[in-house]
Amino acid sequence: MTDPLLLSIVALLALALGSFLNVVIARLPVMLSQQWTREAHQILTLTPPTQTRCNLLVPRSRCPECDAAIAWHDNLPLVGYFKRRGRCAQCRCRISVQYPLVEAASLSLVLWVVWHHGLTLTGLALALACLTLLALAVIDWRTMLLPDVLTLPLLWGGLLYQLANHSDRLAEAVAGAAVGYIIAWGFYWFFKLATGKEGLGRGDFKLLAALGAWCGWQTLPLILVLSATTGAVIGIVLQLFLPRLRGAPMPFGPFLSAAGMLVLLGGDRVIGLYYAAIGLY
Repeated sequence: MTDPLLLSIVALLALALGSFLNVVIARLPVMLSQQWTREAHQILTLTPPTQTRCNLLVPRSRCPECDAAIAWHDNLPLVGYFKRRGRCAQCRCRISVQYPLVEAASLSLVLWVVWHHGLTLTGLALALACLTLLALAVIDWRTMLLPDVLTLPLLWGGLLYQLANHSDRLAEAVAGAAVGYIIAWGFYWFFKLATGKEGLGRGDFKLLAALGAWCGWQTLPLILVLSATTGAVIGIVLQLFLPRLRGAPMPFGPFLSAAGMLVLLGGDRVIGLYYAAIGLY
């Protein structure tokens, strides 16, 4: 799609989605923690604690340091951050660079999908999948969580995407979901029996299953090689330059998500390079 007006509208929508993703990234772990706390108190027949209401709509966005409400014009994607030079308008404390980075990444992902697939149902499905992977990557990096409320819809969405667009590949998608889950489950138990530690979280099982559903079982070795290699390199660099991180666990979800996005967005080109590299053609 090359129409400048349509691209401009899509860009604005993508930035708005990126702003919403920041809300999901910041609040979903809090919402889950509150839910788990309520359930634990119910099981133990204890009086549940008083909790500030938190969902994706309320409360209003506030500075994490001084709790001042953020004005609507300071919440404009990218614009608000750079207008205030990355600082709170009230206390002047720094605002995390995560916010503009997620918005810029959302913009880039959506524009790439629309440029190559147009304003089609296929393009919409791929854009939503990539934005979900982006949210999962940042949440996992921040909290070591991969919430079921995101991974499971991503898994079912992949199967429905294949059914609607590539029905001849549905069997490959189902096999991809099953094989992805089994590979992650197998590695988890192998690592735990060998070291006594957990090398993967159970959220990684579902994320790899979801990627298998979207991309097919044939791409799982590529996704694993890309994510493991990238994770190892970044892990080594971080531990060399940030000694406080030495020995600390590092989430694998961000690297799985990044590899999955690369395969989804690169499509047959990336898969063709992969096949050529391993000598299939």
